[in-house]
This record gives sequence, structure tokens and C-alpha cells, in this order.
Amino acid sequence: MSTPFEKAAAEIKELKQTPNSDELLKLYGLFKQATVGDNNTEKPGLLDMKGKYKWNAWEELKGKSKEDATNEYVAFAEELKGKYGLK
Repeated sequence: MSTPFEKAAAEIKELKQTPNSDELLKLYGLFKQATVGDNNTEKPGLLDMKGKYKWNAWEELKGKSKEDATNEYVAFAEELKGKYGLK
């Protein structure tokens, strides 16, 4: 049986509509913080805008526990399911 986190991560892929950029970045940052912990990667170069946005979304969560990030991810996924619905 999957955990609430695994279920939420799978369901995000089944939304009827793709979340907006800010929502996707929030999901990315929370997912990385929940699974890896604090950002330990080098900041992407100036020309890698997508990489920089993703790096910043993760970096902003520095210090948040994996447990807190997991709980926030699940709650945010539920919010997005309510907003967009599942396929």
C-alpha cells in the first residue's frame, strides 16, 4: 500500500489540467525537500532560466524538515485536485 505522499505524487500526474508555473514550482520544491532534504546542488548558470526557477523553489525551503515538506506536499496536491480535478 502506498503512503499518502506517494499517492499524492501519482495523482498530480492525473490532473485534468496542468497547474500553472507557480504551482508547479511549489510542487517541485516541496517534492525535493521531502525526498532529498535541503538543496545541496550548485545554482544553475544565467542562461538556464528553468533550472534557476526550480533551484530557487527548492532553496527557499531550506531548513524545512522532510516531514513538514511531505505534509505540505500532500495538502497542496489535495488543493490542486480540488481546483483541477482528476482525469
